[in-house]
Amino acid sequence: MKNRTSSPTLKNEQVRTALLLAAGTGSRLAPLTDRMPKCMVPVNEISILERLVDSLQEHRFKKLVIVVGHQADAIRNFLGSRAGGMDITYITSPVYKTTNNIYSLWLAREVINEPFLLIESDIVFDSAMLKGMLQPDRIAVAKLQPGMDGTTVTIDKQDKVGAFYDGAHKQRDSKHYKTVNIYSLSRQTWNLMRERLDQQIAAQMVNGYYETVFADMVSEGCLSFAPVLFDHKRWHEIDNLVDLRAAEQMLTLRRQPAIRGAAIATNKRKGLPLPAYAHLKTIGSPSAVASTTIPATISYP
Repeated sequence: MKNRTSSPTLKNEQVRTALLLAAGTGSRLAPLTDRMPKCMVPVNEISILERLVDSLQEHRFKKLVIVVGHQADAIRNFLGSRAGGMDITYITSPVYKTTNNIYSLWLAREVINEPFLLIESDIVFDSAMLKGMLQPDRIAVAKLQPGMDGTTVTIDKQDKVGAFYDGAHKQRDSKHYKTVNIYSLSRQTWNLMRERLDQQIAAQMVNGYYETVFADMVSEGCLSFAPVLFDHKRWHEIDNLVDLRAAEQMLTLRRQPAIRGAAIATNKRKGLPLPAYAHLKTIGSPSAVASTTIPATISYP
């Protein structure tokens, strides 16, 4: 499979908005997530969220939309209304305990009307690999490795995603690739997605996964995803404590993100306050929460 990084028909439509789904409880990472959202769990002392913001800033994203639920105030206090050069909008899911990612994605339907990057809150990766996702209708995939589970896809002869397979599918071979849970969507794809998401939510299918919608659209021929290959040694999905320990052993995740280090060094040199994320360890303390202004939140029933 070739690593798609450009498309003649979409090359002028750059992705500069990101949507982070961060409402879930992250129960498999307990007790860490008893007091913080999953995206704020540190990997080598740098949180998943901080790494994401650094990566988006590196690639000049302008807007970040975050669907929050569990420990939502911790995320708002951490980022505020602007971080990493991006304006930040928060969408609160009031039913995050009883819904899944299809509902979180549906909540963003009125907030995003442009091409965007869709990403889950438990992914850490080398930011350089994000370059291939900056044009619409891309899907990040990785070659299957022992121990990988969850959704997979196959790639057809046109170097496009041919089909999606859920985690229960047992017949996996070298033609199957693991989804990394990072997607870029064009306006056209998002408009079609919104229609189908409305149908799913109206039918009370709130506890499902948006991958089923992608699967149907690919099967029907109305969605064409170009795969972007992620090196399995440079990204990790963190579902539990075993995953967390494995991610901490990855060489690309041991060093401090370049933007974070540069920002801290510059501020120290100029005698300015450190960036907000430099105070991650104080999150949750009464003084830290009291001194932070929480921006307005968009809530939907």
